[in-house]
Amino acid sequence: MKIIMLGAPGAGKGTQAKQIAAKYSIPHISTGDIFRANIKNGTDLGKKAKEYMDQGLLVPDELTCDLVMDRIAQDDAKNGFVLDGFPRTIPQAEALDAALTKIGESMDYAIDVDVPDENIINRMSGRRACLNCGATYHIVSIPPKKEGVCDSCGSQLVLRDDDKPETVKKRLDVYHDQTQPLIDYYNGKGILKSVDGTQPMEKVFEDITAILGA
Repeated sequence: MKIIMLGAPGAGKGTQAKQIAAKYSIPHISTGDIFRANIKNGTDLGKKAKEYMDQGLLVPDELTCDLVMDRIAQDDAKNGFVLDGFPRTIPQAEALDAALTKIGESMDYAIDVDVPDENIINRMSGRRACLNCGATYHIVSIPPKKEGVCDSCGSQLVLRDDDKPETVKKRLDVYHDQTQPLIDYYNGKGILKSVDGTQPMEKVFEDITAILGA
């Protein structure tokens, strides 16, 4: 079962990807994790990626795709995988399809966790993070016991720059510009499935498992 997770930043696709991976015993593959692992292990692909990242440049699509294909070739992915954060653009999707076709494979599902922008802005601007221990909270859905104070270590909680409404709005604009076309792309291939991401997390997961089958 080869699955791509789609959805705007803050739609909750990473959380759902982890749950899918656990339920179906397939790896959750995030490009960030792949980059970090390859750089840490000093692989040839990792060294190439690091050269770009050190200059503040985006890693080229072809190299990113090579890294993803290298990860997919590992034993734990032989029964499938969940891709999270890749592909982000049409050229990346085309590179992935071409690379999979070469090994006689193709993607099975592209699952879009659909959440309106205003919900995402509200959701993310309610996040609070502890910069000391990394714990995260939400002022509505997961509030700390004491307002503004981390339950775990007692440090002050902050609204990260990433979660400020103006930053979130910019990230959403980039998403709609670059990644939204993927929804049309996978719809055209007949593998797109959409779920309502405004529901409680458990219900979103139920809807996804209904699509994927028991």
